[in-house]
Amino acid sequence: MLLATDPQEEKVTQDVYRYRFGESMALREAEESLLLAVLAVESLYGRSPVRLDAAFCLDREKRSCVVDAGSEVGRAIARIFTGFLTRQFGEEAFRVERLAGTAPGPTAPASVRP
Repeated sequence: MLLATDPQEEKVTQDVYRYRFGESMALREAEESLLLAVLAVESLYGRSPVRLDAAFCLDREKRSCVVDAGSEVGRAIARIFTGFLTRQFGEEAFRVERLAGTAPGPTAPASVRP
């Protein structure tokens, strides 16, 4: 038996990591590090799980990036991305914070905003 639910009422619990980049950090290089992290995770889990479970957004205007870590794939992306940033730019070049909360409906697809 299938039950219909109202998507507006459905809540999804998710863990999200928000990265904020300092002014001295080249955003293009941060974006490349993010895409390399996604590629690394794709090598571990396969293309389909990454397409289904990865959600991230880099906002150049706000100098920030959000990675949905609500799945094993998302957590792996966040861990690898953090490692790449730390190694390439140093710990002082960016801040990362974990936001735990509730978001309505499914997560947004992966994107990079101009």
